Amino acid sequence: MTQTFIAERLFDGRQYHHNLSFAVENGHLQALGSAAGSDAIRLQGLVVPGFIDVQVNGGGGALFNGEPTLECIATIGRAHARFGTTGFLPTLITDRIEVMNRAADAVAEAIARQSTGVLGIHFEGPHLSVPKKGVHPQQYIRRISDAELVLFSRQDLGVRLVTLAPENVAPEVISALVEAGVRVCLGHSNADYDTVRSALAAGASGFTHLYNAMSPLGSRAPGMVGAAIEDEASWCGLIVDGHHVHPAAAKVAIRAKAKGKMLLVTDAMPPVGLDQDASFELFGQQVLRQGDRLNAITGELAGCVLDMNTAVRNAVSLLGLSVEESMRMASEYPAAFLGLEQQGHLAAGKRADFLVLDNELKVQSTYIGGQLVYAAEESVR
Repeated sequence: MTQTFIAERLFDGRQYHHNLSFAVENGHLQALGSAAGSDAIRLQGLVVPGFIDVQVNGGGGALFNGEPTLECIATIGRAHARFGTTGFLPTLITDRIEVMNRAADAVAEAIARQSTGVLGIHFEGPHLSVPKKGVHPQQYIRRISDAELVLFSRQDLGVRLVTLAPENVAPEVISALVEAGVRVCLGHSNADYDTVRSALAAGASGFTHLYNAMSPLGSRAPGMVGAAIEDEASWCGLIVDGHHVHPAAAKVAIRAKAKGKMLLVTDAMPPVGLDQDASFELFGQQVLRQGDRLNAITGELAGCVLDMNTAVRNAVSLLGLSVEESMRMASEYPAAFLGLEQQGHLAAGKRADFLVLDNELKVQSTYIGGQLVYAAEESVR
């Protein structure tokens, strides 16, 4: 079945169009500018590519570590679709191998069922640095074993992303993971510059939440932050919530990093999508929400209440980026990082994942594969 739309304004990732009609068939866009049918849906506002989030721990009250099931993934996906996320990686932080396997099984089932928005899985740990663990449970941080290597090499999980500390995982192991199709990110690490460079040479291609939980940039010790900003080939995730990274530090990194290599990420936790300032438990430790900030009772930042729509608007308001570049950091660049050629911008043959934004850049409706999955009042007429 073919459905046609008429966009009042449309940003395809490269340029703007006005009063543009387009058709969707079998979840994909047909030629932009095609004739509109009599049943065309009029989209009032700005149509943009859907957002892609590579680091989503929870949402809608659900935490992936707490309930690694298909139902949990669906709850998280619904919560984030309200804020324009059309593709995401359910993210499991450091945990027992049994929990990791259950999470993988749930994602495999979601992929097999083509569950809305699920792109794969992100294992953030458990092969991390204790000094840079943040709220990751120290009792589960460990060296990589055959059990994890077998898990990470599964071919039924969609995109597989693993965050690790390179001082605790040898370059030859990183190379083996990359050869198995795993995308390796570096993070939660106290590694020195040379160790990071060795991991990049072995095939690591990204950095998890730049600046946070990694060895800092110094004048004589560039650390992981210096290596990440210097490297032209790798991608960096950036949490733009005003708490994790000072706007000035974020601006410096964006200006220094090769263009197209900075991604907006949320590191989202269960309160995303909930109106109340609810607290939750993470490995038996209480995490408290105060407005748009989450802290463990011991004081550490414990993920985010951030959503991708707010991250985009913060990139404009806090960092002074253009609307267009902010959109690319939420769609085109993460799609490129994950190797998703059919997503990230709007063109014939691409996935029909798109949003309608109002004049304040707030999401009014979300379409995944051409299907409406979220609509605010009066957003679709």
